[in-house]
Amino acid sequence: MFNQTDSLAINTIRVLAADTVQKANSGHPGAPMGCAPMAHVLFTRFLNANPKNSNWFNRDRFVLSNGHGCALQYILLHFLGYRVSMDDLKNFRQLDSTTPGHPECTHTDGIEVTTGPLGQGISNAVGMAIAERHLAATFNRPEFPVIDNTVYAIAGDGCLQEGVASEACSLAGHLQLGNLVVLYDSNGIQIDGSTKLGFTEDVLQRYEAYGWHTQMVADGDSDLSGLERAIAEAKGEKTRPSIILINTTIGFGAAKAGTAGVHGAALGDDSIVAVKKLFGFNPEQKFVVPDEVYALYSKRAAEGAQREQAWNELMQAYAKAHPDLHADLTRRIEGKLPSGWEKALPRFTPADKAVATRKLSEGVINALAPIVTELIGGSADLTGSNLTRWKDAVDFQPEPTGLGTYAGRYLRFGVREHGMAAISNGIAAYGGNIPFASTFLNFISYAAGATRLSALSKLRVLYIMTHDSIGLGEDGPTHQPIETLAMLRATPNYLNFRPADGNEVSGSYAAALHHVDRPSVFSLTRQNVPHLEGSSIENTLKGGYSLQVVGSSGSTPDLIIAGTGSEVAIAVDTAKLLADKHGLTVKVVSMPCLELFDAQSDEYRHSVLTPGVPSISVEALSTFGWHKYVHHPIGIDTFGLSAPYTQAYERVGLTPEVIAAKALKIVDYYKNHPVPTLSLQF
Repeated sequence: MFNQTDSLAINTIRVLAADTVQKANSGHPGAPMGCAPMAHVLFTRFLNANPKNSNWFNRDRFVLSNGHGCALQYILLHFLGYRVSMDDLKNFRQLDSTTPGHPECTHTDGIEVTTGPLGQGISNAVGMAIAERHLAATFNRPEFPVIDNTVYAIAGDGCLQEGVASEACSLAGHLQLGNLVVLYDSNGIQIDGSTKLGFTEDVLQRYEAYGWHTQMVADGDSDLSGLERAIAEAKGEKTRPSIILINTTIGFGAAKAGTAGVHGAALGDDSIVAVKKLFGFNPEQKFVVPDEVYALYSKRAAEGAQREQAWNELMQAYAKAHPDLHADLTRRIEGKLPSGWEKALPRFTPADKAVATRKLSEGVINALAPIVTELIGGSADLTGSNLTRWKDAVDFQPEPTGLGTYAGRYLRFGVREHGMAAISNGIAAYGGNIPFASTFLNFISYAAGATRLSALSKLRVLYIMTHDSIGLGEDGPTHQPIETLAMLRATPNYLNFRPADGNEVSGSYAAALHHVDRPSVFSLTRQNVPHLEGSSIENTLKGGYSLQVVGSSGSTPDLIIAGTGSEVAIAVDTAKLLADKHGLTVKVVSMPCLELFDAQSDEYRHSVLTPGVPSISVEALSTFGWHKYVHHPIGIDTFGLSAPYTQAYERVGLTPEVIAAKALKIVDYYKNHPVPTLSLQF
């Protein structure tokens, strides 16, 4: 039953949201005011969490997909006793505040995922639901439901217009994720005006076609009992994800309610006075929360603490009944990798046969999958090309399909690159799993909206990208990445690996798994590459290193050739040609990860890229960004071409003979000109 305190709490959310945005003179008051009833019902009647321990693992997860309405979430977190104070609300959108303009999981206690770009949050929620179902199937035993929680999301019209949401929700329906409940704030308004301008489909019919359980609450502004019944029914649906279309009035109570005028701007002092009078608040007072409201939410917080205590007791009993499972689950919750897992990484010598780095990656996955059991992921319908499915893998599928089980760890994402990445973010954010996602490197551009959030959110997601250059050959420029790696390298907090051989592939995985707060991209070849003298897992961890010196040993080199991936072998052959035919001493530097190299000391970096020595780079991608490291980058600054890969390399001049000719001109030039010092850091 609902009473006057519930109404008071809802109106307090509305008034406080208006005050919060007004003080900042920036933000979005409309969604918080319109969503206040559904959020209040969800947080006080359904959401199980402990504000005093926001990391309690078996908590329900909540995602505000329409992240621009984050004043709503901050207010609810404040009411419940998370580390969001009234002063934090007053500092909304201010420098160094814990209440930024959109929710950031790295900034604010109680925020599960970083949202704001529309459609990402609901897609993250799908990933969280996958993570919960997988861990439950893996670790739950009769009488021990140690993983048993629900993922809730609030999403708006904009979220459901985004293609990424369609991709993720389509897959969620196929996977029968009955632990996912989405509250759809259908207010009919977006920035340009009415949704009638461009969004007139029947959303519930679309979601029914996806395989979702659907409901509608006609009056989301005041029908609290209807909201409660709908959420309860959705939570009771165990074999389908649920979406509840809730008709609301954006900016409820404001003078411009129901219009785009309340979407993304402060209401103004006069409007706020009217709102406060309408809801029975003193217009002269700001940032007021009645004691009854705090008491109501404190009661709910105490219930959450009790639920965590009951879960802790369940875990103690679980430890006695299933000690091995308990130990493994605890390890995964704590984010620790299995002891000695690095010993499984393959190592190679130059005597081993040449192999494509995508095939070498497959070997690493096969070596690690039985040991690092938290690895879970798949491909966007390119499994046979990406080589990401290990020998004994079981697909993550609902058992009634006969295609796999929820305990399976291989995900069939379908041709849904953007959804795949956003889902992977949700899996990583849930905890206890390390997700990987795979497609051709060129097609990570489809997923850029989500992969950028991997980096911003500091999530350990492994992006296994194959067919990494014109080396893929005949598929041509539509599939050949040129600018792609430059874009990824320009994104903060990424680790971008382009390994040259087997040892560097193993080293790349080692580095990626050790960096818990950074996503990694593996750019892997289709064509075979040799195993190189001087490569090692340990050297790879430094990001760049001196692979070989060709020519007179012990002397200062005449030239440095830096390369990545398949072009390191070309660099070695070029160095040999320059040494044998022209008497030069050439240092070959392999740079599998520029970001790790940048993190090394000045002394180390200068020992690799020797100051005063002319340098070139060789990479079958854009030269953008290489001037930081070498004097003259050699690469491809046009689109690729359809041809067998050896012919493609010849056409663009990435052969030892052509590179050597350029190198000789560069060496001759610097005989009479000073060699600039690069990569200075102040």
